Amino acid sequence: MTKELKKVLILRLSALGDTIHTLPAAYAIKKTFPECKIGWVVEDKAQLFIKDNPIIDKCYVLPKKEWKKRGLFSLKNIREFKDIIDSINEEHYDAVLDTQQLFKSACILPFLNIKRKITLTGGREFYWLFSNEIYPETHKLFDPEYHVVKRNLEFAGHLGADTSEIKFVLSPAKDETKIKIDNLLAGIDKTKKVIAVSPATTWENKHWHEQYWSETIEYLKDKANIIFTGMEADNALIKRILDKTTCTNSINLAGKTNLEELAELFRRCDLVISPDSGSAHIAWAVSKPAVITLFSATAEKRSAPFGDNCYVLAPQLDCRPCLKKNCRLKKDKNKCCKLIKPEQLISLIDKILL
Repeated sequence: MTKELKKVLILRLSALGDTIHTLPAAYAIKKTFPECKIGWVVEDKAQLFIKDNPIIDKCYVLPKKEWKKRGLFSLKNIREFKDIIDSINEEHYDAVLDTQQLFKSACILPFLNIKRKITLTGGREFYWLFSNEIYPETHKLFDPEYHVVKRNLEFAGHLGADTSEIKFVLSPAKDETKIKIDNLLAGIDKTKKVIAVSPATTWENKHWHEQYWSETIEYLKDKANIIFTGMEADNALIKRILDKTTCTNSINLAGKTNLEELAELFRRCDLVISPDSGSAHIAWAVSKPAVITLFSATAEKRSAPFGDNCYVLAPQLDCRPCLKKNCRLKKDKNKCCKLIKPEQLISLIDKILL
């Protein structure tokens, strides 16, 4: 990093998982250049782990949800956008990293008075039109064999940062968050391990087979504290899973925690089990629990948590990873969701916790 490069702005607007996957790049910059100030532009939905993050000096939140409610050409939206741009330009950033590589992030660049507008090749939606420093990607954007965290680290590496350590730094939990989780876990058996099960995702073909979840819960019911997590909408799935078991002592927290509280909950767990989802990424980022991620349609080598305490179960099938929300098989639809058997997961759980 040259002497005059004192401030760096990161563009990573959404989603939550993608935002988490970009955090190691920010850490690498801050670790290598402790005096460098880092700003981050993010949308409201994904701001949780950026706002108040100890390695992020300025967080600029685009209230996309509110803007959509008012309408695209609302004068109030325009004024608010201008205020955000003005506050960014007042900081005189030396470089901006478009890690999103989509038009939604690139269209902000023309408004920024920043000399170096940096991105990789291989993005989409004419993202390259507004950058002036485009350097070659080492792997394709959706290369199923190359992890997205490593791709994001290439941005930090381009600035001269040491990218040898992959580390997530999150905002510390607030006192009220810790107290709430204390209360929610007050009834657990402290002599047993704590396992969080997050069975739902937004893609149907990333779900594990319901019956397999039931068989796993039946095995674990007397061996560990079982805590279900998710959104309010996931309660129907959780009920179907539990209805096929004799388990009566699990704790269902689906819909009862926000994302910050979920992160603190995972810090109290010994193991988190999830399909490829935001829950798996959050559990990986908080570092404390072991994480088992169950894969089907998506690419484990591209997006799975990795490291000493992370484990992946992924089936072998010619059509996977398809990276598609809807299965294209006409027969045996969502076949990949059924190929990992309960005994494989149970064996891995025993290996981790025994």
